[in-house]
This record gives sequence, structure tokens and C-alpha cells, in this order.
Amino acid sequence: MNEIISYFSTIPSLHRSLILVSGITIFWMIENTFPLFKFNYKKWNHAGINFFLTFTTIVINFVLAFILLQTADWAIRNNFGILQWLPEIPLWLYTIVGLLLLDLIGAYLAHFTEHKIKFLWRFHLIHHTDTWIDTTSGNRHHPGESIIRFIFTTFGVLIVGSPMWMVFLYQTLSVISTQFTHANISLPNKLDYFLSYFIVSPNMHKVHHHYMLPYTDSNYGNIFSIWDRLFGTFMFLPKEEIIYGIDTHMNPKEHNNLKNLLQIPFQKQRSPKNS
Repeated sequence: MNEIISYFSTIPSLHRSLILVSGITIFWMIENTFPLFKFNYKKWNHAGINFFLTFTTIVINFVLAFILLQTADWAIRNNFGILQWLPEIPLWLYTIVGLLLLDLIGAYLAHFTEHKIKFLWRFHLIHHTDTWIDTTSGNRHHPGESIIRFIFTTFGVLIVGSPMWMVFLYQTLSVISTQFTHANISLPNKLDYFLSYFIVSPNMHKVHHHYMLPYTDSNYGNIFSIWDRLFGTFMFLPKEEIIYGIDTHMNPKEHNNLKNLLQIPFQKQRSPKNS
């Protein structure tokens, strides 16, 4: 455990980039070999749009990283946050509790809120317009949403009282989880369902990408599935019945056009056709 803490306390930016690139590469190869759905699309064109949006997310997080670092340092220095107020517990348990809480506030709460507040939904909508979900879709976020999520992450670090090594560990696990849950892969149903009791599994998250309500408003989890099950937002839909996208933007000229994707938050919003 101490070795893990030591590594993530000083993890180089190069290593974090390699984890991102390696994850996409590995899941890309797997989904090409064992695809869940056979898409009729130009994969590199689709990936190019998602890679651009991934790059903007990386840049925004890099530019604002000093805020996250200052927040974590302030919390530790001032003994502030849930982790700092806990009685002394084993380091492994301290780490699990911290990761669970970061996932709750920085990911689940952020995601849930983006679906419930119309202004925030305008930006998150871009993620849901993708009708060809694959591993590159994981970080398909409008730059505006990247800022929104950064705010929630910073708030989570403050409330949890998380040390920076734990933030880096969480972000690493989050990247891998996101690529895994969005990958166009098909796990055995029993294995996927078993995993969904502990972590967000591919089939569980893909229900969230079904094009119509109420499924769009379910399965908000990022790494851990406990929050959806605890708060009653878990839903199941056979993977054969899933149709990707969002019913207000099913036209490829809208969801497969980078310029339009960047403009969607500022366009007149449409009401869902289905509920």
C-alpha cells in the first residue's frame, strides 16, 4: 500500500498520458475482435471527433490542475474533510472509503446533476449524442462540461479531505473504468451482471446511453455501482434492445459534426420525444 501511495504521490504526467493512450489502444483492439455491436461507420472519423474532445478535456484539466492541488493541500494542512475527521483506520480501508466518496461527489453527483439541471444538460448532451459508443466515446465531453466536472471534482476533494495521491489514484482508475464501460465489447451476461454488483460494468453503463427515457436517466455511476443501487437509479435493459444516442439528436449531421457538437449547448433545446 505504501508503494502505491509513493507512486501516485509523484506520478509523472507522462505516465498518466501513457495510461490513457494504452487503455484506449487495448480496448480498441479488443472491441475490434469481440464487438458487441457491428457498427456501419467510419471508425477513424468518429474517433477523430472524440479524440479532439478528449484532448480539450486534458488541456482544461492540466491548466486548472493547480486549483486541485491547492485544494487537496489546504484540506490536509487544515485537517478538513471527511477523511480527516475519521478515527484512525487501516490504510487500505482509508483508501477505499476515500475512493468511494470521491466517486460519489466528483462523479455520481456531478453526472446526476447534469441530467437534472437544464443548463448543465446542454453541455452533457454532447456525450449522449454519440450513436456509435466505443472506447473513444468515454471522454467525449464538451469543453464546457469538462469545466463543470472539474468544479465537482474540486468540491469532492475538499469535502472528502482527500490527499493528492488519492486524487491521482482515483483519476487513473476513472480513466480505465471509462474506457472499459464504453468499449464496444460483449462480456458473458452472467459475468457482466456479477460485476455490476461491485463496479460499473459495460452493459450497465450502456443502458445509460439508450436513446430514450427513462433509461437515459439511470446508471449514473462512474467506477462503483453502489451509488446507483443505493439511490435507486439502477436500471436494467437487455443489451440487444439498446439503441445508442439521444432522441432529440439522432441525425448524423448533428452528432457526427464537430462544429455542430460545440454549438449544441447554445442552440435552442428540444424536448424528448419519448418518456
